[in-house]
Amino acid sequence: MQRSIPQKTVLITGATSGIGLATAQLFAQKQYNILLAGRNATSLEQAANSVDGNVQTYQADIADISQLDALYAKIQSDGHKLNALVVNAAVAKPLPFGDVNEENFDLTMNTNFKGAFFTLQKALPLMDKNATAVFTTSITNQLGSPNFSVYAAAKAALKSLVKTLGLELIGQGIRVNAVSPGPINTPMFDKFGLPEEATQEIQAAIKMKSPSQRFGEPEEVAKAIHFLCSEDSSYIVGEELVIDGGMSLL
Repeated sequence: MQRSIPQKTVLITGATSGIGLATAQLFAQKQYNILLAGRNATSLEQAANSVDGNVQTYQADIADISQLDALYAKIQSDGHKLNALVVNAAVAKPLPFGDVNEENFDLTMNTNFKGAFFTLQKALPLMDKNATAVFTTSITNQLGSPNFSVYAAAKAALKSLVKTLGLELIGQGIRVNAVSPGPINTPMFDKFGLPEEATQEIQAAIKMKSPSQRFGEPEEVAKAIHFLCSEDSSYIVGEELVIDGGMSLL
């Protein structure tokens, strides 16, 4: 007689494209209930339609703490407990250091660090025993990244946070880890507002520099996230798994 597998629930922020969407699609294949969170209602609906499984969407900007509170209140009222949390929402606005202003600084830090910090903190009451949390950092947290000074600093702060929370929360049965992607084939380049020719030149230069001679795919990062949320990684705590085709080794 085949035993049924208890269904688990994962909340994924920044879930409407790229790594977040690929993660949702993979976790659905693994029989998770999928909770998608993002800022844009239309994008959330499109993402949900591309995930084959039990999916619910929640519109929220994690940079706004009041919206985070409303997000978790709604998740709780819907009767969910979280077995896994993927903190993936991020923004990247490349600017030379001398051109960064307070608005750009606050937008980047409020989403990439403050929002990520409180996404996990405010999830704690809803997290089941032996739950996991995975943050998406970036190899910019260990490499010099001209024009990405604020973004890289925010991701470095996340890397440090993962180590601290790994120790602080393991006593509660919650494992905290991170994935650190290198250049991944996502729509992020389209959001930089650069001319198409300039974007293509940047991408070609990155491919030439990469030891693997290519961009990674979102699905490759999603598999690493699933590993860190699974029993296969049950003794891994406070670590950052680098998925960059060898870029950070240069």
